Amino acid sequence: MDVMTYEEYIAAHREYFEARLFEVLRFPSISAVEEHRADVKHTAEWFRSQFMSMDLQTELIESDGHPIVLAEYTPPNATDAMPTVMAYGHYDVQPPDPLDLWLSPPFEPTVRNGNVYARGATDNKGQFLTHVFAIESILKTQGSLPCKIKFVVEGEEESTGSVSLDQLLQTAEGKKKLACDCILVSDTSQFAPGLPTITYGLRGILACELFLTGPNRDLHSGTFGGSVFNPAIALTKILSQLIDENGVVQIPNFYDDVLPLTERERGQFAALPFDESEFFARIGLESGFGEKGYTTTERRCGRPTFDINGITAGYQGEGSKTIVPSKASAKFTCRLVPNQAPEKIASAVHAYIATLIPPGITWELSIQHGAVGMSLDLDKSRFVEPMANALEETYGKKPVFTREGGSIPIVAKFNHILQADVLLVGWGQDDDALHSPNEKFSLASFHNGILASARFFQKLADVDVK
Repeated sequence: MDVMTYEEYIAAHREYFEARLFEVLRFPSISAVEEHRADVKHTAEWFRSQFMSMDLQTELIESDGHPIVLAEYTPPNATDAMPTVMAYGHYDVQPPDPLDLWLSPPFEPTVRNGNVYARGATDNKGQFLTHVFAIESILKTQGSLPCKIKFVVEGEEESTGSVSLDQLLQTAEGKKKLACDCILVSDTSQFAPGLPTITYGLRGILACELFLTGPNRDLHSGTFGGSVFNPAIALTKILSQLIDENGVVQIPNFYDDVLPLTERERGQFAALPFDESEFFARIGLESGFGEKGYTTTERRCGRPTFDINGITAGYQGEGSKTIVPSKASAKFTCRLVPNQAPEKIASAVHAYIATLIPPGITWELSIQHGAVGMSLDLDKSRFVEPMANALEETYGKKPVFTREGGSIPIVAKFNHILQADVLLVGWGQDDDALHSPNEKFSLASFHNGILASARFFQKLADVDVK
């Protein structure tokens, strides 16, 4: 009797993989909501059970937040030269609100037009499971792997930014548990449907909130207007001096550590199938705006930014209320590129704002959180070629390479602390509505992801890390 190949096993178990995916999607693992704490724990236990069924060495680590599940497989013939790959994901999800906009219940997986609709379908249960099922398929058919594998799946990415996992990473024991040569993450999207994409960089972030206080209470704008500095006016004047009309951030020394885009990168970005008019039309705009000298794609993923996220001041109700408000505040973020340090930028922001505070105004700058960016050297990494080849075999076309404008703080910390290459290979699409009602994930992408992941792991037989 012929032995089934892993590719044949994957093809024969499509319904099984979908059933397992739908099973875990039914857990309302909303990490930010205390009443769902038990649901989050049950989801962690589901993953522990899945790993144990694969005969992996498995550990569920409790924390002050939500559990971390670790699983590991070391082949019997393992050597120091054999690479170790960590597949990272998160099993927690965003709240599904507003519920009335969902066409089907958010925690009852529903298939429409080849997509499964459910909260967590693409972010991140479905995408992460492609790597789990890829390893299961290889072990079921071959009994071993050509590499060492570690799975890390946690339940705080959507609520605290992976605080418990970060705490584990900061310990000597945690570094040992998580040590690897390559970190594989599927929590991004393809650049276009059916176009395999390797994301080799992430932007970092600095999130701040500025609080201004003037008089000790709201004042009548007729009696006091013109005699005191209005905190709302002070706030708008300050914010307007943090970025200019050309999209250039005005914070002194902000660009000091920015690494310029290479000619290779600019060429890669220019070659991407990007329709600028269609892109802006989709978001209701006729054209874009940004730092001069850079394309829209370069601005979105390769340059640092300043953005105001919210402003609060004075009366917000219906009609008018003629006051000089006592307080005003604004939330803002800077997206940072690799080599920019959040702590250094925070210090520069604080120093610059201090020079802009008018008389009669007291102030406080709260640093909410920060994360470094990361970028993979495509010429030096030993893992890019096997992944590119696995993607080309699966999709019938070469992958494109891009950076992601967003941030995944724990992934950047993995890269920095573990000194491991990061491969961000997403199977999702831009219209998957992650964090929104009617989140979806293409089942074709799900199955292609399993196959491409399995092919990648097989190709690591030729990678020597010693």
